[in-house]
Amino acid sequence: MTEMERNSPAADWLEAELADTLDEDYELELSEPALSEEIAKIYKRTHPPSVERQTYFRELLRLQSELIKLQSWAAHTKAKVVVLFEGRDSAGKGGVIKRITQRLNPRICRVVALPAPTERERSQWYFQRYVPHLPAGGEIVLFDRSWYNRAGVERVMGFASPDQVEEFFRDVPEFERMLVRSGIILVKYWFSITDEEQQMRFLMRIHDPMKQWKLSPMDLQSRVRWEQYTKAKEEMLSRTNIPEAPWFIVEGNDKKRARLNCIDHLLQQVPYEEVPHDEITLPERVFNPEYERAVLPPELYVPQKY
Repeated sequence: MTEMERNSPAADWLEAELADTLDEDYELELSEPALSEEIAKIYKRTHPPSVERQTYFRELLRLQSELIKLQSWAAHTKAKVVVLFEGRDSAGKGGVIKRITQRLNPRICRVVALPAPTERERSQWYFQRYVPHLPAGGEIVLFDRSWYNRAGVERVMGFASPDQVEEFFRDVPEFERMLVRSGIILVKYWFSITDEEQQMRFLMRIHDPMKQWKLSPMDLQSRVRWEQYTKAKEEMLSRTNIPEAPWFIVEGNDKKRARLNCIDHLLQQVPYEEVPHDEITLPERVFNPEYERAVLPPELYVPQKY
């Protein structure tokens, strides 16, 4: 960073945000229970030092400031952006999505994480329940798992028949080409982690009361069927990696690097640019000297325990 950049208003904002973000991160670490000594030893042995904390947050804030520009561009140009996040359970999809949306307007950038299909939805055209969530002009939609459920969990767990899976593989390239022809920018990410890393993350969730909710019976079954999921993933990537909507693989063993690499790559996939902004000024408050603010009864207030 040059001397001029260090003294710019943007640099002042970055330093202030960096301080706040570091404080939040420290609080998060303090709130998490300590791992058992055995798990802690294994974790240290299998995880070389990651990106230095200060560097990580500085880069994250820089990338998030670019995401804000992307958001403004999408709203200004009425662009439509869809990003799919797929990968094994605990691969880090949710962490990246959280960092992408952290500073964006939820009315422009929203996350879609659909539950298991209802009986009615199971009788519909497979893609039908996803279509209503696609973006209108000026919107960015992040799918935390998507129509590729059929090629993964539904296939491996037997929720879809071989004929249904084969029909999906025939249909999905055409479906995605239709989306791209309609003007949607479609980006697909697969988060890849090793067998050992997933086992470690599952153990950490089991021993952390604040994270146990993340483990479902389906997640635990994914450990048993690791090889089946691997074969399903390999066929999925092979048969659905099309020029109009290619797959991009994010190495996820190092969470911090995965987040930075994915966000940086996403920014390169969208042709956003600076858009004009009206200068924002705070209007003067209307002051009425005859108005007297009413005193509200004390029982309406939240008790000040802290």
